Amino acid sequence: MTTEEFECEAGQLRPMLVAVAERMLGDNGMAEDVAQETLAKLWVMRDGLQAPMAALARVVVRNLCVDSMRRRRAVTVSLSPERQNVEEMTADNDPFVCVMKVIDRLPAAQQIALRLHHIDGMTTADIARLTGASEAAVRKTLSRARMAVRKHYLEDLENEH
Repeated sequence: MTTEEFECEAGQLRPMLVAVAERMLGDNGMAEDVAQETLAKLWVMRDGLQAPMAALARVVVRNLCVDSMRRRRAVTVSLSPERQNVEEMTADNDPFVCVMKVIDRLPAAQQIALRLHHIDGMTTADIARLTGASEAAVRKTLSRARMAVRKHYLEDLENEH
């Protein structure tokens, strides 16, 4: 991707990146910082990028938001022991949190395919174009990832009881 192409697309993506970050972080100032950091990361990768880069930008901004929230949570004042136990129980019993933990343990290709398809709503054709794989390979990766998530999720449930 040329510098001019990147600058044009980055200018169009910036408002969307700020909006996603603000929705996740709830702070406009931090959202601006995360959007800027996202564009900086994409700038470093610009030689290997192809237009459109919106899906990749969304993934990067979400990951940076999660990192920011984790850093912020690590700095917060510790809770009372009773409150910590309640929060741990709630977090452990939340199926979404459990599934996301399982997804985090998958191989990178399966994680990317699942997140792009189910979280970002991309089609298999778009994922194939973005990753450079065939549509059949993307469908197979998604199928294997779903089976692995199901298997690991059920194993985790059994281990808890």
